[in-house]
Amino acid sequence: MNGDEEFFDAVTGFDSDNSSGEFSEASQKAPGRLPVDTSKSNGIGEAGERPPQENGIQRHRTSLPAPMFTRSDFSVWGILKKCIGLELSKITMPIAFNEPLSFLQRITEYMEHIYLVHRASRQPKALERMQCVAAFAVSAVASQWERTGKPFNPLLGETYELVREDLGFRFISEQVSHHPPVSAFYSEGLGQDFLFHGSIYPKLKFWGKSVEAEPRGTITLELLRHNEAYTWTNPTCCVHNVIIGKLWIEQYGTVEILNHRTGDKCVLHFRPCGLFGKELHKVEGHIQDKNKKKLFIIYGKWTECLWGIDPAAYESFRKQERRGETPRKSQSAIGVEDADTEVDAVPEVQDTVQVIPGSRLLWRINTRPPNSAQMYNFTSFTVSLNELQTGMEKILAPTDCRLRPDIRSMENGNMDLASQEKERLEEKQREARKERAKEDTEWQTRWFQQGRNPHTGTPDWLYSGGYFERDFSGCPDIY
Repeated sequence: MNGDEEFFDAVTGFDSDNSSGEFSEASQKAPGRLPVDTSKSNGIGEAGERPPQENGIQRHRTSLPAPMFTRSDFSVWGILKKCIGLELSKITMPIAFNEPLSFLQRITEYMEHIYLVHRASRQPKALERMQCVAAFAVSAVASQWERTGKPFNPLLGETYELVREDLGFRFISEQVSHHPPVSAFYSEGLGQDFLFHGSIYPKLKFWGKSVEAEPRGTITLELLRHNEAYTWTNPTCCVHNVIIGKLWIEQYGTVEILNHRTGDKCVLHFRPCGLFGKELHKVEGHIQDKNKKKLFIIYGKWTECLWGIDPAAYESFRKQERRGETPRKSQSAIGVEDADTEVDAVPEVQDTVQVIPGSRLLWRINTRPPNSAQMYNFTSFTVSLNELQTGMEKILAPTDCRLRPDIRSMENGNMDLASQEKERLEEKQREARKERAKEDTEWQTRWFQQGRNPHTGTPDWLYSGGYFERDFSGCPDIY
């Protein structure tokens, strides 16, 4: 067996609209709520130098050390031609199709628009909180736009932490299972306003021209000041033209966000592209109460923005539209190739979202850096995720992704060394698995344990606590 067991993974910016602060020793607890990690250490400045600061705000890098490696000389057809209709579980891909991030870091991209959660916590009304949570759920997949590189599969026991005092959160994740691959994560607000946690194990299939990632695992957001928990599952992601042609991505499926305290539900439909591309990237849905009465209409694009409006105003506008009383923007022609061509035609980008009068903006995507195309189409937030700042080696867990040599080599532009290191790490992981089998011992996770989601009752991986106390003496040697 090899260690590269996913072809592509679907998963996802700086806004001052956040809360920050230090944890107090007394954490509020309520039935069905995960405990807040009350350790005060954030791991910055205690065992090493603090990274450069400007006006009291930590500065992060704005570019990668080396530009993206070209993939034009590689073809995946020889690898994937025997896998049509099958789950991609044991397929080794050339490193040129990777991006220099672990899947654990890809999950961390959920946090780019965390200001929406801080905002939700401050809203006095449940409907307003749900609007913010819905926008956060959509924003969590926005970073995938044009991201066609495959993240590195995490090694068993691999971890990733991120502390962002400027954005008001800290985050920890761990690869808790290798067969099947499962990544668990936990985050908390530095102002004790939220907990955000889940475990991700997508099912991936190759369909000849495309790779589809069906999400598995529940995502949970808890707003502590309101004693509310919201749960949902991400939409399906599909990467087209993995064999030949221009790669492009779409998200589709229905996402249902449930407020377990009030019974309110937000139903969001991520539209598939459709024959002429008119639905590409569109998100439409509504918020309803426990009696299924529609309270709010939501629409937009996951690649761009999300708007909301009162249902009566929405219906009035649609009636006028059907009668031809509202001006419509002209739609550009879509050049769709014949259905029998070798590639899935890339739909042309449609006009921006048509804003209905009376709507209010719930969320807008952050502008990407000007050199994003040379940096694997990373966002500004993503560019900073693998940064190894001065003194960090002294305070990070030895299993942290930033210390992983194959990813570091690829980020630095040394593809040959990255490929060699990747092969070495996978072989080391295989040998460790053989040793455990020989000694009849089970792998023990360090920071998460199997249990049941306190709100849905479904199987989940729950944070055990203690990571930020920084006792890493028992961590495995995986690199």
